[in-house]
This record gives sequence, structure tokens and C-alpha cells, in this order.
Amino acid sequence: MGETTIAEDLLHYLQQSRDTVLRGLDGLGEYDARRPLTPSGSNVLGLIKHLAGVESGYLGDCAGRPSPVRLPWVEDGSIWDGADMWATAEQSRGHLVGLYREACAHSDRVVAELPLGAPAHVPWWPPHRRDTTLGHLLARVVAETAQHAGHVDVLREGVDGRGGPDHDAFGDAEHWAAYVGRIQAAADEHRG
Repeated sequence: MGETTIAEDLLHYLQQSRDTVLRGLDGLGEYDARRPLTPSGSNVLGLIKHLAGVESGYLGDCAGRPSPVRLPWVEDGSIWDGADMWATAEQSRGHLVGLYREACAHSDRVVAELPLGAPAHVPWWPPHRRDTTLGHLLARVVAETAQHAGHVDVLREGVDGRGGPDHDAFGDAEHWAAYVGRIQAAADEHRG
């Protein structure tokens, strides 16, 4: 078995998180994919839309390799008003997932073509931090995608009880009810 490069390892973990994010839509109706599920409005399809911009921006534009697919909410500046965090009624699930997949494919090509030490520039960061490297941005995208993959798992569990990919390997509904009961009992010991 050959050794992998750091770039290959980072892309491997990035792909795992990408897959988790997209799996959050499996079996989810249009309403539940779009509706705000937290006080700040988080929703599964919005997180996918957001991550399309993260990949396109950091691993495309900032690396000097703009994606051929332009994101309307970036182009018109509405991203700065949160337009990347939710799907408008006119934006189809298929369209947004397609944009995300295209952004991911472009990111993968950029990482394959450039060394991790390649210079990058992030114009929206503070001036003293704007100049960075592709490797730094790749690590950032891995971390942000993993964070949002966790959000998607929690949001999805709140909608229909469907846990993460290994949920069923740990036990059935009876197992989980008993487990959550033990957690609640421990918490109850600290009620004021």
C-alpha cells in the first residue's frame, strides 16, 4: 500500500464530510429540507448552498482558480446578507446540489493541480491575514465542512429521528430510548 500525501488525506476527509452533508437530504421532503430548524434559521439545504460558496470561494477564487460556475448570491453580494444560508422558493434542490457537486469537483481539481504551499488571497479577511496558502484554505474547508456535516446530522435527527450513518449499528429504537433515558436521569440530578 502506497503512502498518501497530506493533500490526498485532507481531500479524503473532506469527501467524507461532503457525503455526510448530502446524505442529510436522503428521504427528506422539500419542506423539511428548507425550513428553519434552529432559532438562527439553520436548515439542511441552506447548509449545502453555503458550502457550495465555501468551496468555490476558498478553493477556487482565493486560490486564483475561479470556478466556471458562478454563484448568483456571491455575484450580487447578497451572500453578505445571509443569502447563502437558505434556499429561495425558486431554487430547486437539484440545482443547489448540482452547484455544490460542481464546486466540489472544481476544488478537487485545484488541489490536484497546485501544491499546498501555493499562494492564496482572501480579500474579505483582515488585511494582515489576507495572504495565505492553498493548504491553509484546504484545512479550513475540511474543518468547516465537518462542522456543518455535524449540524446536518443534528438537524436531521430533530426532523425525523434519523441519526448519523452509524446510528443503527449501535442499537435499535429500544436501545436508544434506554440510552437517552440514562442521560436524562443524570441531568435530572442537577435540576434547580
